[in-house]
Amino acid sequence: MPLTSESSYQRPNWLFSGHLETIYPALFRKVEVQKPMRERIETPDGDFLDLDWFRSGNPRLVIISHGLEGNSTRPYMLGMAREFLKKGFDVLTWNFRGCSEEMNRTLIFYHSGATYDLDTVVNHAQKDYRKIFLVGFSLGGNLSLKYLGEKKSSNPKLKKGVAISVPLDLAKSCEKISTGENVIYSKRFLTTLKEKVIRKSQAFPGKLPLSQLRKVKTLRDFDEYFTGPVHGFSDAAEYYQVNSSLQFLDQIEVPTLVLNAQNDPFLSETCFPVKLAKKLDLVHFEFPKHGGHVGFSGPSREKSYYSELRAVEFISHDL
Repeated sequence: MPLTSESSYQRPNWLFSGHLETIYPALFRKVEVQKPMRERIETPDGDFLDLDWFRSGNPRLVIISHGLEGNSTRPYMLGMAREFLKKGFDVLTWNFRGCSEEMNRTLIFYHSGATYDLDTVVNHAQKDYRKIFLVGFSLGGNLSLKYLGEKKSSNPKLKKGVAISVPLDLAKSCEKISTGENVIYSKRFLTTLKEKVIRKSQAFPGKLPLSQLRKVKTLRDFDEYFTGPVHGFSDAAEYYQVNSSLQFLDQIEVPTLVLNAQNDPFLSETCFPVKLAKKLDLVHFEFPKHGGHVGFSGPSREKSYYSELRAVEFISHDL
């Protein structure tokens, strides 16, 4: 049955703003889960990706993708993995290029639309599974939706997808996170992104415009001088236009859930496409009033988060 944009999520009373809902789980949540098996795989262009496997021999696999400057060990990744493990799924969490302990080998990093790496992960993993499901957070949500739209029905093992706190419109969301009180988030991201550029330039002397780093004050600036050009786009505008998952939603041919909180400080109004929601049968939208960005905290520290329960519910339905 198609979902509406309504939601049953109720935030804890003490998390009384979108900022608190965003910051608290990022800083204070602890998740206990079995230790994964780390595997490093090669990419077609001579780079590598580090994967974390949680295997129990189940024929159903959930592949989870993290957000900007995240990695496979973040609490939101482990919390989602734990919830699916409890329901009998195998789980694979993976690290984008340069996001595990070791810097990647090639000049390029990762970006919101780098579906070639997700495709490498899916192709590597699918041989041992009958059904594959994608879950993505934030940037990883955009990546997962774009991938599902690109693949359409070409891979029959791909069955469902879930995207949480996803910037469907990259340009507008980048503007939102770089304004007013939200600058605190973009500055944090920029600190680690700039550090990676400096480290990368040591391996590739003269290949990156280090002189432009002093001009980078916002995430859009970073995408203008680095993300876009390094990955083959003329500038930030083209990078956003080509890779925003909003334009791929009507091409998705498997049941997919988009879970975006209305008080998410990262997301623009265009990330809540109510009119489009009424037109699509396979892509379902849920827009709770609260939740923050990659938040959706449970009623206590020990409880599962709403986003985890909702993802498992959606993916498990009718299997």
